[in-house]
Amino acid sequence: MSDATLSHDELNGIVIRIFEGAGLSPLNASALARVIVAGEGDACKSHGIYRIEGCLRTIKAGKVVPDAVPQVVQDESAVVRVNAGGGFSNAAFDAGAPVLAERCRATGIAAMVINDCTHFAALWPEIEALTDMGLAAMAMCPSYASVAPSGGTDPLMGTNPFAFGWPRLGDDPYVFDFATSVAARGEIELHRRAGTPLPEGWAIAPDGTPTTDPEAALAGAMLPFGGHKGSAISTMIELLAGVMIGDLTSPEARDALAHFLLRLHMAS
Repeated sequence: MSDATLSHDELNGIVIRIFEGAGLSPLNASALARVIVAGEGDACKSHGIYRIEGCLRTIKAGKVVPDAVPQVVQDESAVVRVNAGGGFSNAAFDAGAPVLAERCRATGIAAMVINDCTHFAALWPEIEALTDMGLAAMAMCPSYASVAPSGGTDPLMGTNPFAFGWPRLGDDPYVFDFATSVAARGEIELHRRAGTPLPEGWAIAPDGTPTTDPEAALAGAMLPFGGHKGSAISTMIELLAGVMIGDLTSPEARDALAHFLLRLHMAS
């Protein structure tokens, strides 16, 4: 068995072909591949090619519209709305980002709202796309409820990532992207696959006791970073990127997924 090194373009082509083979349209396959390959290129294993399997499960289960065509709604206001049509969020971002940049230049500040999407990637590649346009930008989104608030034991919040970018003339932008949980859920999945224990303080078991067992953590709840501070930021994201834009909060997303899986089981 020999080691092989792939260029960015080679890996991107392979990932696109995988997704197109699974039924995604070229528009959605290329948009999703872009962020996954970016995660792998930045050595973030929890958001790189590891994510392909989860995306394929999502497609196979019918939880995403494979040929969705995002619809951008714009007017003279500072808000750009994009309806993802039930597809992955990435193609919707690609459709709305140029309009967002134009609105920023026209009004000084603008916001883009993406509704009816499945989020399955890191945020920083999209932030970097905006800093490449000369914009200072931030992004956030709720996810499926899997994190217990500080002092609690029930998973009520998502990992709720938050990202920020600041362009720098003639240099790489300043960018950060982090989950508001102690670690991304993908990190726990990687520990489970490797059969290694979690660091202490990452999660609690279903009975509310601290655990370093990845299986117990996935069945229980993850913990917010910084205690009540992480809980507060996560709650802010639930409100701004869920309630305010008329979309699902993390508990609602979890319940919708459970309802979908129940219908799928009954149909089979």
